[in-house]
Amino acid sequence: MPTEPAPLRRLPRFLASQSCSTLSYQMLAVAFGWQVYELSHSVFYLGLIGLAQFTPQLLLTLIVGQAADRFDRRRIAQGAQCLQAAGAAVLALACLTHLQNLPLIFACAMLTGAARAFESPSMQSLLPTLIDEAHLPRGLALGASARQTAVIVGPAAGGLIFALGADKVYFSCMAAYLLAAFWLHRLPGSTRSASKAPITLQSALAGVHFIRARPVIFGAISLDLFSVLLGGATALLPVYARDILHTGPWGLGLLRTAPAIGALAMSLYLARHPLRRHIGRKMAWAVTLFGLSTIVFGLSHGFLLSLLSLVVLGASDMVSVVIRSSLVQLETPDAMRGRVSAVNFIFIGTSNQLGEFESGVTAAWFGTVPAVVLGGVGTLLVVMLWRRWFPALFARDTFGDSSSVKA
Repeated sequence: MPTEPAPLRRLPRFLASQSCSTLSYQMLAVAFGWQVYELSHSVFYLGLIGLAQFTPQLLLTLIVGQAADRFDRRRIAQGAQCLQAAGAAVLALACLTHLQNLPLIFACAMLTGAARAFESPSMQSLLPTLIDEAHLPRGLALGASARQTAVIVGPAAGGLIFALGADKVYFSCMAAYLLAAFWLHRLPGSTRSASKAPITLQSALAGVHFIRARPVIFGAISLDLFSVLLGGATALLPVYARDILHTGPWGLGLLRTAPAIGALAMSLYLARHPLRRHIGRKMAWAVTLFGLSTIVFGLSHGFLLSLLSLVVLGASDMVSVVIRSSLVQLETPDAMRGRVSAVNFIFIGTSNQLGEFESGVTAAWFGTVPAVVLGGVGTLLVVMLWRRWFPALFARDTFGDSSSVKA
């Protein structure tokens, strides 16, 4: 039986689990990036980290969506978190025994990607079962605030702990993942979906068909995909930290933290002042600002200006994230949330992990700075094209009513 939405009192345990998992993942990202660049001195290899995480996510999309709609979502997420803890433990032991190498790091990156492929859709589809729809936009904003707090603390903590030893970072990640699983265990009741439909190819592809049949949702998800795919510069932050801005691991941690600071500030604002009107227009302006701040970061050679541009980048991206997440969650039936969330997660993974691969490849071809600037320009072009191709998205006025269009 599906769980009835509960008051916001259940939310803190969910947010604690989400925050611990995000904290660990962000520390892992710092350790992965610094160790790979230190061992290879190659921007192409930095891009391969993203590809290593994205590939299993893509291959598992149809499986994880079905799983989240048929089994206990809480148990699926717990298992994924424990698997990621095991991967971090392996890397920690490899560092202690001086056996760390590029193949092992990439193998653990693939393991992390596979585990997150199960964890993220399960967590996304779990949240709407814990609170009622009236509180969902606020709950999503609070969730974004907690997640971005972890994104702020994670890279900075990862950089500082890395200075004490790579093994200590990985052991810290292991502990955080296990704590995340503990907080999920503290959630009361079953989180099993009510889906009883037989397993067929049509049911597996239902999430894809659902999104494609709704231009507003498809436009929002694809706009976020291509803007971050082209405009994402996070894969190249180790290069900026070491070769352009001339800082150490601590500087890399601060650079990775800066977008989260902007995102946290914006999510806290949106939790207090939820988006209600002109959401399509606001999304367009947010993605435009994301592209402009990417260009500024790419051209900057000053540490403070780089940090500021990344803060603005994170704040503008958060507006887009909240709008996209609210549209997906409010307009998807619970029995399909797992499959829709899985497809949504692939779009996010494409923009993030595959975007990191794209940044590494273009940086290897054109150079680091031109690659970032061209990505920002590409984001601005995407906004112009999406205005023409998805007019319903940019005309959308409010959440929850597909007929609510503002001319």
